[in-house]
Amino acid sequence: MAVKIRLRRMGYKRNPIYRIVVADSRSPRDGKCIDEIGTYNPNTDPSEFKVDEEAAKKWLATGAQPTETVSKIFKLAGIEK
Repeated sequence: MAVKIRLRRMGYKRNPIYRIVVADSRSPRDGKCIDEIGTYNPNTDPSEFKVDEEAAKKWLATGAQPTETVSKIFKLAGIEK
């Protein structure tokens, strides 16, 4: 099972808010997830994000692959692989 750390879209039309989740790579974007490890709000200036660093480091250590956007958020949060 390939595990990815990616964004799940929440919010309403033209006002997205995302949750950073750990999910099976075969599940749909807003489908079932294994764990929620943070949030990301691109609507504010500057963008806001909250990440549970311990959970993120645990999942990265077990082999979960972050998407491109999530890896940029982790870099801003100071979480390295």
